[in-house]
Amino acid sequence: MTVFWMGWLVSSAVLFQTDGSWFTRQAVVSVCPIGSRVGANVLRAGGNAVDAAVATAFALAVTHPAAGNIGGGGFMLVAGGPDREPEVIDYREVAPAAATARMFQAGESGRTHRAVGVPGTVAGLALAHRRHGTVSWPSLVQPAIILARDGFAIDAALAQSLNGQLKESSNESEFRRVYGKPGGGFWKSGDRLILSDLAGSLESIAKHGEDGFYRGRVAEALVSEMKRGGGILTHDDLKQYRAIVRDPVRINFRGHEILALPPPSSGGVCLSLMLGMFEETGLGKHPRDSVVALHLMAESMRRAFRERARHLGDPAFTANPTYLVDPLFARQLGRTIDSAKATPSAALAGDIEMVNEKEHTTHFSVIDKWGRAVSNTYTLEDSYGSRIVVGNAGFLLNNEMQDFNWFPGRTDTLGRIGTPANQVAPGKRMLSSQCPVIVRKNGAVVGITGSPGGRTIPPTVAQIVANKLVWNMPIDQAVSFPRLHHGWFPDELRFEKADDPAWANVVADLRRRGHKVVHQVQGDAHSLWREGDLWHAGIDNRIAGGASGD
Repeated sequence: MTVFWMGWLVSSAVLFQTDGSWFTRQAVVSVCPIGSRVGANVLRAGGNAVDAAVATAFALAVTHPAAGNIGGGGFMLVAGGPDREPEVIDYREVAPAAATARMFQAGESGRTHRAVGVPGTVAGLALAHRRHGTVSWPSLVQPAIILARDGFAIDAALAQSLNGQLKESSNESEFRRVYGKPGGGFWKSGDRLILSDLAGSLESIAKHGEDGFYRGRVAEALVSEMKRGGGILTHDDLKQYRAIVRDPVRINFRGHEILALPPPSSGGVCLSLMLGMFEETGLGKHPRDSVVALHLMAESMRRAFRERARHLGDPAFTANPTYLVDPLFARQLGRTIDSAKATPSAALAGDIEMVNEKEHTTHFSVIDKWGRAVSNTYTLEDSYGSRIVVGNAGFLLNNEMQDFNWFPGRTDTLGRIGTPANQVAPGKRMLSSQCPVIVRKNGAVVGITGSPGGRTIPPTVAQIVANKLVWNMPIDQAVSFPRLHHGWFPDELRFEKADDPAWANVVADLRRRGHKVVHQVQGDAHSLWREGDLWHAGIDNRIAGGASGD
């Protein structure tokens, strides 16, 4: 099969290649080699980084259904364009107009129609394209249509993911119809997944732009699905959704400018706090794999997440203190860290009366030959979101309402937060931990990174940045180095090597310092970094991944 796309012939085989990890001019790196190839083809045809990001995002909605999406939301950070200041495209989901602060009950499942926020992905990609795109919109959606309509050979990671979800989805008949293996049985690597209904929805988006999602046939199918399942999202919610352009948070660290997200993402604030505390505590004086370095990182994370819980929310509803991104404040927090022992999280509760964001997001990074960069993170919340597939439209819906503080006034030691800043309200964007970043030196882009992982995202990004700028690791090593996370509550240190005998002495020393150390694999941080005269892709193999470019 061949398709005439953007003025040149592309064989279907081209969509399934990868190019390695070193590039001279331009590249895309993502969790899925197919998605990266789609974006790289746009770059080769003369499109810019935003064009490539739009095409990659739509392709991942087909090939990475755990998090790639048109029924979710996220953030795109753009920098490096000619005579353009860096900007954030905020396409985070919002609460429907009928939402209330106490709409959820204790024990209520997060995989229900009531947990679906108003999707933002299509509006966000359309806004980014209007502001920066140079290639026609239909051309950017077309590769995803082809993949969905004609199918693609799944890899081992997707086969395992689909099989796991199908085991848990006995009550979700449309999910099983769309994602179940024809004829029954288990998916295996090399099987072909065809998503005909999703192809139809993508065709509507290609033809009508964002109106092809928020109005018309696709919108009607979405609202009908809400009515069928007792959801509260309406046609008016869809029509009134808007993506927003915001200024990025700017962080100065080790002679570099780091661009990150402002609220309603907590990513930039947490990153600023952690990097400031890293400097105050003299982190770089210690070997990266030393117990002291791990301890100081964990204590910095603990304090950053305490401030997150206390203050942060949608800026249209909440006054987010500006001092949180002041380096002096971060240094003050750093001075409260004891280098010899852990601070119990309860001791940091302060005026919060003591009585969870999920980890299945996806991130990709893009650089074009003009030096323009895109760092994009988007999500459905849980893996496969709500697992609700819109009937006859073929796309998965998010369950992002979980990211609000469901129970006002109730903050507990298990990690449930009840502080006012992030409580449910109509039209409000739920707090996020997404943290796509772009790193510049002397005004030029030198690095692009980000990760999925819920609340673990800012610590993952902080560690990659520190691995590069403090310990001077190549980006592939910076990405692969074992990660840790402390989120204030629960009061535990999650460490990827907690069960590794080779790290037993370090783990024992962390426990002697007062940390409860548990095992957890963390993040999926597909990154690009300028190393010498080339772009080096940090492909994160914790799930899968691939890079493509020239």
